[in-house]
Amino acid sequence: MNKIFISTSSFDVTNSAPILDELRKNSFEILLNPYGRRLTEAEVIDHLKGDVVGIIAGVEPLTRKVFENAVGLKVISRCGIGLDNVDLEAAKQHDITVFNTPAAPVAAVAELTVGLILSLLRRIPEADRNLRKDQWKSLMGHLLSAQTIGIIGYGRIGRKVVELLQPFGCRIIFYDVNDSNSYPGLQYVELQELLKSSDIVSIHVSSSKQVLGKNEFNLMKEGSWLINLSRGGVVDECALYEYLKSGHLSGAALDVFEKEPYSGKLKELDNVILTPHMGSYAKEARKQMENEAVINLKNGLIDKGFMTKEGGR
Repeated sequence: MNKIFISTSSFDVTNSAPILDELRKNSFEILLNPYGRRLTEAEVIDHLKGDVVGIIAGVEPLTRKVFENAVGLKVISRCGIGLDNVDLEAAKQHDITVFNTPAAPVAAVAELTVGLILSLLRRIPEADRNLRKDQWKSLMGHLLSAQTIGIIGYGRIGRKVVELLQPFGCRIIFYDVNDSNSYPGLQYVELQELLKSSDIVSIHVSSSKQVLGKNEFNLMKEGSWLINLSRGGVVDECALYEYLKSGHLSGAALDVFEKEPYSGKLKELDNVILTPHMGSYAKEARKQMENEAVINLKNGLIDKGFMTKEGGR
């Protein structure tokens, strides 16, 4: 019996029950991630053995080594936007079709970004902690309208963040490796200029390549803030800790980490908001994303000849 492996740990099978039932009726067995977390390369290899022909994937490593061992794999349906965890060249060489769901998570990630910016500026988590300790003290914050926001990465999510921020009246600048145009109310600048000029830097790139390390933090304005909802590897977490602890940076909000679940030193700091990789975890967005991933998987299986458009084998 051919098998489908759902590797993303938070997948709600009830969202896509009709299509999954259709796959089961066509003799596909559905296997789920048993660990409730991101899988390692070795674990992916172990779970793609034998008759697994399709995977609904999260952010686990889908490498050349994985494909060399997953001899039956023919379709990868990524539940999310980024494909940097997939060796696309190796997938092509092994005749594996790769899909993603680029539109579904955009609004959810962008809205959380704005929420975290406001939380940092108005010190909402700090005020909440104080009040729970019976410390009744109003905390002085900052107006979003008075800030310069620097957006690193002007793709779908970066564009949505800009759209949500513009009504606040703040100045917005951006840097993108593939887009150096300027738009109405939005100016392109080089990365160094963005870091020097921005009160708030928000990262929205699709690659895990490091963007901010010690040299870049040193360029950032004293007292500025950092937001990262893109990939954990784009920020040097050790350097970030030092710049936050020294006060060079006023605060940061991170939803993604180099190693997840996160257990590092940033948890020691009160000027950091940490969330457990929940950028796309708005109910409506997650449902859309999972549905699109299952539909993509089904279409890929049809294209590979595992079933017909009518559902038969």
